[in-house]
Amino acid sequence: MLPKIVIIGRPNVGKSSLMNMLANRRVSIVEPTAGVTRDRISTVIELPQVYRGKKARHADLIDTGGYGLTDNMDLTPQIERQIAKGLGEADLVLFIVDAQSGLTSLDETVARLIRTSGTQTPVLLVVNKVDAQNHEVQSYEFMQLGFGEPAMVSAITGHNKHAFYERILDSIDFNLFKEDAGAEDPTDPGPLIALVGKRNAGKSTMVNALAGEQRVIVSEIAGTTRDSVDVRFEIDGKTFTAIDTAGVRKRKSLDGDIEYYSMHRSLRSVRRADVCLLLIDSSLRISQVDKKLVNEILEHHRPTVIVVNKWDLAEKTSTQEEYVEYLDKQLQGLSFAPIVFTTASEGKGMREAIGMAMNLYEQARHRVPTSELNNVIQAILSQGAPRSKLGKQPKIYYATQVNADPPTIALFVNTPDLFDSNYIRYFVNRLREELAYSEVPIKVLVRGRQSMPDDAEAQT
Repeated sequence: MLPKIVIIGRPNVGKSSLMNMLANRRVSIVEPTAGVTRDRISTVIELPQVYRGKKARHADLIDTGGYGLTDNMDLTPQIERQIAKGLGEADLVLFIVDAQSGLTSLDETVARLIRTSGTQTPVLLVVNKVDAQNHEVQSYEFMQLGFGEPAMVSAITGHNKHAFYERILDSIDFNLFKEDAGAEDPTDPGPLIALVGKRNAGKSTMVNALAGEQRVIVSEIAGTTRDSVDVRFEIDGKTFTAIDTAGVRKRKSLDGDIEYYSMHRSLRSVRRADVCLLLIDSSLRISQVDKKLVNEILEHHRPTVIVVNKWDLAEKTSTQEEYVEYLDKQLQGLSFAPIVFTTASEGKGMREAIGMAMNLYEQARHRVPTSELNNVIQAILSQGAPRSKLGKQPKIYYATQVNADPPTIALFVNTPDLFDSNYIRYFVNRLREELAYSEVPIKVLVRGRQSMPDDAEAQT
């Protein structure tokens, strides 16, 4: 069990920048527009004990939406509930204020909220954006908020970063959170499962169902989720991390830099995921956005479970068999991907989706011995193979698996130009029938005979 550090503050004080600094990587979108962070975004961080000569400590860092946000999406009550929940579970609260804008009435409101919440949790006042000596002098005005001497830091430049780490370490009794020496690495997120889909397909609802609590804001208003939110959860003692992504929409429909960057983060989540859950809203027709995501998945060879969500709305007009036929026609290229029917709002199909994702995770990491692979290829070739349009017979001399995730097969052949896309498609489909890769993408590299390794020459 790790201590929980919760970041709280008004909008636009640099909470996301501070989270990225502590995590030592870009976890959250940083944008000058208030209201980018709306959900509780969490990650496990490492706190180095540089000046103590001891091993690093770990903590679960949670960023909350800016308190007092007003926008036209009417999400303020949900954001405030997320903040209240964060306060209730925190072992340390980082109350962030802005040195350059000075003390504001909203800072005083947040301070009053913390004091009246009944929390007994230690509160560390953090003055962010301290980029110069005069900012340090001005920062002492925040002491009137009643939380003692502030920690001064610049999340962007890293000014006073190590002193800030020391203040955090002094604020938490880590003896209450002993890390088991034999336990798994607390920073290990487990398999990364990206939930991708168009707007309002039910991604956030599914993440909350998997986590067993409301970790991300759910709204009927499309575009509620703007950042990619990592949520750790456990099933049968196994740790997973679900990545809730912003809904993808047509590029010409993007509204400003935040939506553009949100879409970019969604597509990047596909690339960093171990497995994708492609959520299809069964109450709507397949769209160009769905097909764009399929292309992104295929381009990066990501194992994918097609999750047909909101099935309770569609099962009255279609059977599962009919819908599978419809998907095969609409989502060409993913015919090998397994399909799961869910109703995330009722928690139906969640375990099946994760069970299937774990199966694909293991398939993608499977390695086939070279001898077995070549035997399979010879059997495939003996049953016949398509001829080139040039009339010359393509020949495969030798094959070996050079990588996993995705399974990558190198073919050493007579004339690489003879192996066109149709031949490779035929060959990959046959490999799926014979090997333990039946439901994941397979990457094929075609090489000339002159590139063969020496031991391969001896076997041909």
